[in-house]
Amino acid sequence: MIKLITGKRGTGKTKILVDMINDAVAVTKGSIVCIEKSMQLTYDIHYRARLVDVDAYEIDSFDKFYGFLMGTIASNYDISEIFVDGILKIGGRNYDELAALLDKINVVAKDLTIVFTVSEDNANLPDSVKKYLA
Repeated sequence: MIKLITGKRGTGKTKILVDMINDAVAVTKGSIVCIEKSMQLTYDIHYRARLVDVDAYEIDSFDKFYGFLMGTIASNYDISEIFVDGILKIGGRNYDELAALLDKINVVAKDLTIVFTVSEDNANLPDSVKKYLA
């Protein structure tokens, strides 16, 4: 299941995401993964959540992100939730490409919860992206 947390910059998306991660660590038996750009959440999330910096893997497009995410999922069958902070920073602001990414992930990751923050107002997102709103 895919969920989106949307809003303009500074509206508290990352705070909501951090709270969700820390809550998940407290109750989930599986592994929790947080994927972000620039390692800014190191001191905010619980140490039991695996924190991954996409910059370390030179991920700069939605296609590269998809491959990375599928590799992450395939390498650890115990992952129960994945949180991605700033997907537009990772892949860019092409909303059609974002929708295509979400659709591809949704097909493969049916047994996982994957939460993305998207720095944009709902009104500016196409319906193909809005269908994943939390």
